[in-house]
Amino acid sequence: MSIKVIHSESAPKAVGPYSQAIAYAGILYASGQIGLDPKLGKMVGEDVEAQAMQVTKNLTAVLQEAGSGIDDILKVNIFLVDMDDFPLVNTIYAAWLGEHRPARATVAVAALPLGAKVEMDLIAKL
Repeated sequence: MSIKVIHSESAPKAVGPYSQAIAYAGILYASGQIGLDPKLGKMVGEDVEAQAMQVTKNLTAVLQEAGSGIDDILKVNIFLVDMDDFPLVNTIYAAWLGEHRPARATVAVAALPLGAKVEMDLIAKL
């Protein structure tokens, strides 16, 4: 089996030496996404709500490019600069996934790239 690099034009380009996602052996490993607008390459706003909604759009675009979808997500990691934002991000996250409930971890971090307030990565089946 070979490693396949996944790149969606509907998600932001990688801002470092990594891929948006890697597919291997029927599993998709998606890199962290922050609230970057894929067309402008800039944060969608300074509030966590706008950023979290963009993160879910970006991850959805990567999933779709790989031939996967929301219901195929196995695990999500959420990184927050401020845990006081957890209830709002959790609401956005739940709305994004509908009835699907993958495994998840949420952790507080000191900082995120480009001043982001939230970042998410995921693992999904293909």
